[in-house]
Amino acid sequence: MSDILSLLPGYNCGSCGFRQCRDFAAQLKVPGDLQKCPFLERDMFRENLGKLSAIVGAEAPAEERIVGVIDGLEADFMLAPLRDECSCREFIHPFDGSVEVRVGDYIRYRPLACPVTHFAKVIDIDPGIYTIHLVGPLHRLGREDFKFKELGLCMILAFEGRVSRGKLPKVGQTVRFVPEYCMMQKVHSGMVVGVEGKDIRIEGIDLKVW
Repeated sequence: MSDILSLLPGYNCGSCGFRQCRDFAAQLKVPGDLQKCPFLERDMFRENLGKLSAIVGAEAPAEERIVGVIDGLEADFMLAPLRDECSCREFIHPFDGSVEVRVGDYIRYRPLACPVTHFAKVIDIDPGIYTIHLVGPLHRLGREDFKFKELGLCMILAFEGRVSRGKLPKVGQTVRFVPEYCMMQKVHSGMVVGVEGKDIRIEGIDLKVW
């Protein structure tokens, strides 16, 4: 445990979904879990990443089952953030379009069919569609007084991320996946519309999995 902690960035930023690096270290089971930390792939930590992978153990076999925690359904793969990003990119459409939102704003919203309220930072805007990085619940921001705009109920249109564990899909496949930072570890479904290496785009997102 101490060896792992000494090699982690030590920022306690919460980007991995845990309050502290110590909590993150305690749940590491396979090298793929290390990809939840967005800082380990930066040049200054690349050597540490190799050492951590050796400590955590051999890479998980391709046939490893990925099962959603909340629903017990089997997924095809885990979806991690794109390189040097804090979460997968989500593309959302608010049902109430009256709120004025700008790039850089923080928003609070609830995805359609999800019981959990999300906090996110807007990184791009198209007419009616916001591209966001998930940044909360509040404890992951390390503060309780930050300002946000209330969007209410939103439809999740697409995800962009990187396959970290499981089967790499092909364009046109309907897939089941779990976003690594999903607070409920819920299996999502959708259709793959773009693949570049391990980076993929999934559209037609649905929380009802057949």
